[in-house]
Amino acid sequence: MSTHHPEDDRRRVGRTLFAICVGHALEWYDWGIYTIFVPFFAGQFFPEAAPGSALLSGLAVFAVGFVARPLGGLLVGRLADRVGRRPMMSLTVGGMAGASLLIGVAPTYAAAGVGASLILLLCRVVQGLATGGELPSAQTYLTEQAPARRRGLWSSLIYIASVGGNSLGVLLGLVLSLTLSHEDMLAYGWRIPFVVGGLLGLVALWVRRSLEESAVFVKERERPAAKQPFWPELVRHRRAALQVIGMTVGPTVVYYAWVIAAPAYAMTNRHLASTPALLAGVLSSLVLIAVLPAWGALSDRVGRRPVLLISHLGTAVTLFPLQLLDLGDAVQLGLAMSLAMVFIGAGVSILPAAYAEMFPTHIRTAGLAVPYSVAVAAFGGTAPYLQTWTGQTLGPTFFTGYVVLLLLVSAATVLTLKEGRGSDLNTLDQAVPEKNRKAEQHDTARHAG
Repeated sequence: MSTHHPEDDRRRVGRTLFAICVGHALEWYDWGIYTIFVPFFAGQFFPEAAPGSALLSGLAVFAVGFVARPLGGLLVGRLADRVGRRPMMSLTVGGMAGASLLIGVAPTYAAAGVGASLILLLCRVVQGLATGGELPSAQTYLTEQAPARRRGLWSSLIYIASVGGNSLGVLLGLVLSLTLSHEDMLAYGWRIPFVVGGLLGLVALWVRRSLEESAVFVKERERPAAKQPFWPELVRHRRAALQVIGMTVGPTVVYYAWVIAAPAYAMTNRHLASTPALLAGVLSSLVLIAVLPAWGALSDRVGRRPVLLISHLGTAVTLFPLQLLDLGDAVQLGLAMSLAMVFIGAGVSILPAAYAEMFPTHIRTAGLAVPYSVAVAAFGGTAPYLQTWTGQTLGPTFFTGYVVLLLLVSAATVLTLKEGRGSDLNTLDQAVPEKNRKAEQHDTARHAG
């Protein structure tokens, strides 16, 4: 007779969390280094027809990667709901790492002409497909594995990993800017982080090989509802899908503007040197990582809705005062980013838990992935471009007002949510057959009439 040891459970949980976090961190390292290093490599892939045109072209390609995210979310998410979360998370890490490596070794515009631009575009499309599937798959897997009473705390690990991965890219940029001249960064230094990302992708694949499939998914896979056609099921859950879009538009724009792109914006629009700009980004990211588990744990005590409202409204109130600071000064940039992180962290820490509590298991990944990716593509993907363009033409106040408006939309959406703190995800699955039966009876009666 085998003896069960609590220590075995702790080790299994530790391996699971480590595998998810390492893979997710490397995924977002690969995704984030594009915006960090685009000021250095944009001129290598696009002709400089006018001052700043190559940079805007590079940011436009960044947005194209987001356009591919809804398709990746649909394809990978649907397979994750049919085949399993684990194999899809390996697929997305492999696609992201391979595209990163190709960018690192790609020819320049001077060597290959428009072919270089097309290679960059193709790589970002692949990374968009991979990211569109990775985030909902990883979020779903982690929240399904989490204890119900600690789901908010566990969900914060997703963004601890993603911020950590992005911070690793910023830190590498800081090291390179300190050791290489500006000319060397333009010539070859920008390639180093992409090659490193591609090689580290092999580490992520190796780590994730030991993951066990989600127990909630294994239990649900044999139920008849698990084999329902996707689109009719998404239509039946259209209210939740629309809520996902409303919940996402504000956080995604403020996240990309302040967490991901702020150092690059300070370098290009405020002419801050790369070293202090990147250092401000690293220090503010540490603040964000510190507050994420605290907000996640608080949501397990008081609920998701209060914490999300604190995040959206608190961020909206502070953005205009923060805009008054001189973002061309390293100290003030770091202070502004750090203050913004406190409220931003409240929302992003628990969004994975809130999303998971809105859908039953058989559609949880794809049902989230499609509306989430649409919202991120339309709003998050265009954020760095709009931030740069409006900053150059209309002034920073215009973009700040745009972000505040979207945060208010997200806050209004949160008020429509049903509180999911401590809920059993299996109860959502048990309600599906009865719900489907009533829907089928309604359809039959309507057609008969």
